[in-house]
Amino acid sequence: MDSVRGHPLLVVIDPLARSTDGESVRIAKDVLCAGAGAKICLPDGPEEFARVLARRGHRRPVVIGDDRALLRVVSLLHKERELAAVPLSMVPVGAPAAVALSRALGIPTDTVAAARAVLDGGERPRDLLTDDSDGIVLGGLRIPCPSAAARQGGGVYVPAAAPAVAPADPREAREAVEAPDGPAGGLDGHRPWWQPAARTARTALSLLAAPAAGLGGRRARVPGQRLRIEADGVLLADLDRPVRGVSVVPGGRAGADGLRPGDRDALAEVVVHWPGGGRPVRARARAVTVSGADFHYRADAVVGGPVRTRTWTLQPGAWRLQLPRGE
Repeated sequence: MDSVRGHPLLVVIDPLARSTDGESVRIAKDVLCAGAGAKICLPDGPEEFARVLARRGHRRPVVIGDDRALLRVVSLLHKERELAAVPLSMVPVGAPAAVALSRALGIPTDTVAAARAVLDGGERPRDLLTDDSDGIVLGGLRIPCPSAAARQGGGVYVPAAAPAVAPADPREAREAVEAPDGPAGGLDGHRPWWQPAARTARTALSLLAAPAAGLGGRRARVPGQRLRIEADGVLLADLDRPVRGVSVVPGGRAGADGLRPGDRDALAEVVVHWPGGGRPVRARARAVTVSGADFHYRADAVVGGPVRTRTWTLQPGAWRLQLPRGE
């Protein structure tokens, strides 16, 4: 479908967006309601949000909010096994750091432009990673996580919104995420009600490299960790040699090897770094397995673990996103 004008929409507004930028929310509502029949929903919590989404009928979901809101929708639809059948639309509302994932995916961060893309844009397939605990990664995976974040406790946490930062240059973002001792996400103790179970490559990598609230932009040193890393059964690292870190990005870079998001032959990019600045090992694979002593990982904005083994598998074109024409 290349346009949703005239088709019913389910517009779900993140309560954080309503409280932080009510004017942008109002503008988005006005544009959407002028172009299509829209049911406006204002959920107050995750249970109500899940009920609203489950009762959407034939209405197409549109999220107004930040990246956590988008992750929440994708996670719920994935658990319902309906993600592939339900095209998603997004109007980002929030600080630049809070909508970095949306920007990386190609969604306009200007409210009017994003709302018009919902109405007049087209569906585009997007890749993601799934893991053996039913978690998802839309844009980037990094191991290990900073120890400071891990010490906050076990389980999975969603960091609070980071201070606004200037958009990273794609090349600088890529270098930052591939350097495991670069800036990393942290926690400030705030636990918002958006808690997703878990970005295309290039700009998406800026999410993994951006300093998060509470770290003040300081570099967090992560010591070498003994991990066994396999990519489609090929051993990239073993327990006899510590690794400084590993990053995994779903799908190929646009234009790399002629592949684009959604291509059946797309592969995840895997980069393993060694302590002391040795030449990194790079590979492309459909599945990546990491094993070792209890380790944490960062998937998009989520800190997961500790686990002793986890496998991530690329799912080409597993979900669809409404984007401006030509994206």
